Amino acid sequence: MSSLSPALINLFYLISVSLFIVGLQRLSSPKTASSGNLIAAMGMGIGILIALLMPISSGDNNYGVIAIALFFGAAIGYVIAGRVLMTQMPEMVSLFNGLGGACALFISIAELLNFHEHNSIDPATYLTTLLALLIGSVAFTGSLVAYGKLAGSVKDSWKLPKANIFNMALLLALISAVIYQTQYPTSIELVYIIMLFALTYGVTFVLNVGGADMPVIISILNALTGVSAALAGVMYDNKIMLLAGILVGSSGAILTLLMCRAMNRSLISVLAGGFGGTSVSAVQVGDKMVKEVSVMDASIMLRYSQNVVIVPGYGMAVAQAQKICKELEDQLEQVAVNVRYAIHPVAGRMPGHMNVLLAEANVDYSKLLDLEEANKFLKDTDVTIVVGANDVVNPSALDDPGSPIYGMPILEILQGKNVIVLKRGMSSGYSGIENPLFFNEKTKMLFGDAKNSLISLLEELKVISD
Repeated sequence: MSSLSPALINLFYLISVSLFIVGLQRLSSPKTASSGNLIAAMGMGIGILIALLMPISSGDNNYGVIAIALFFGAAIGYVIAGRVLMTQMPEMVSLFNGLGGACALFISIAELLNFHEHNSIDPATYLTTLLALLIGSVAFTGSLVAYGKLAGSVKDSWKLPKANIFNMALLLALISAVIYQTQYPTSIELVYIIMLFALTYGVTFVLNVGGADMPVIISILNALTGVSAALAGVMYDNKIMLLAGILVGSSGAILTLLMCRAMNRSLISVLAGGFGGTSVSAVQVGDKMVKEVSVMDASIMLRYSQNVVIVPGYGMAVAQAQKICKELEDQLEQVAVNVRYAIHPVAGRMPGHMNVLLAEANVDYSKLLDLEEANKFLKDTDVTIVVGANDVVNPSALDDPGSPIYGMPILEILQGKNVIVLKRGMSSGYSGIENPLFFNEKTKMLFGDAKNSLISLLEELKVISD
């Protein structure tokens, strides 16, 4: 396979990076996300091809091994992506993100072994490689723990005692070891110790994070994977790896900060954990009673409304009820009811989770209201339907200083006239915090599986509308 000239390589670098940027920009809207994903994939394909065609100083190549790896990697990715359910999308994102960190880990080890074997160590390059090893290792094991938490195989009750102190000590030890190894790179054994400590830190770093903070952690791990890819690009003088890593790292960091702001929490408090799992609210519900509503009464309320807001949450994803929500919307709009969807930034288990689900159901993007828009619209709403959401509509964030979520911006659904909560039972949400919304005088509970409840509402609405 012949090599390309430097001019052609730089030209294809520019094309590839441009496709990355356009693809990333189009991912910002559900309407264009699908094409954006394909455009970014084209950029990645060009990047891989150019890397294979770059001149090799040694004259040796491993195209056979590379072809086998490409075939098996593409086949595994195709099968997994085709079989994964939308409810399992957060787990898949975490798993694939971890694989990106693993790539940085393995190529860093390979390069460090090469440095020591040939005894040719440039301090700057060596430090870059050690950092790629460190960050890639953290992203790898951290993503695996996040995957386990999202899948339910790693329980929120599994806590490390004095985790903050342990993690800080471990991080300082890692930084000290990296600095020492860079100054005195005489032994490869310390590299292996750094790797083991970094892998351990990835586990302890995520283990104590509460369930409600998992979307933020996924963003952080995504940013770390991008940084490790950028460092690998520096190692190999590969501009595509460098710029793609910078794009992923910077976008992940910006998203992390935006989500922290949406939760009114500092990044430090998220990393410290303690929000989620076993946390409890200061609200005492005592003997308060909930008011149930029948399917017929709920249907009548919806039929004779002017404005209806649907608030989706992870319960909608579990029940796979997004398409029924769309059918309910269509039925209501046939009788001149205005329907909108209120989307909280941290609803679900990953950034944009609800947007992805509703886009799959062909919900018009213009009907998806962000937090600020939704709260304005809710003032004129006749009925708000909560489909499997909990923490993002918990009024304790507004009026209970003893609540762990106090100060967190929420969807203020009690501004509307009536609230119908679709829920299996009276259990708390993913963060384990009690929700006084269920006992409010404006709230009526419709118990049962969210999908079945929505189907019943839809059928009753059709009868009423005829």
